[in-house]
Amino acid sequence: MSEDSDEREGGRRGSPRRKRVSPLADPNVVIDYKNPQLLKHFLTDRGKIVPARITGVTARQQRSITKAIKRARLLALLPYSVQ
Repeated sequence: MSEDSDEREGGRRGSPRRKRVSPLADPNVVIDYKNPQLLKHFLTDRGKIVPARITGVTARQQRSITKAIKRARLLALLPYSVQ
């Protein structure tokens, strides 16, 4: 095996990359700014929005999560930053 094939498999030798499961796979979950408990899963401990490649959500879901987080911050349901 060459170095190139290791990179194509996810960069790890011996273990293929595992498919991420979206936390929003349940169709009953609604992304809404009035649900800060759900939105906190998509924020770091410092208050930054976690990217979709880390959380495993789709691009459409990421856009709605970002909108909901920004609206919740505006209404003081979520903090802009943690001090």
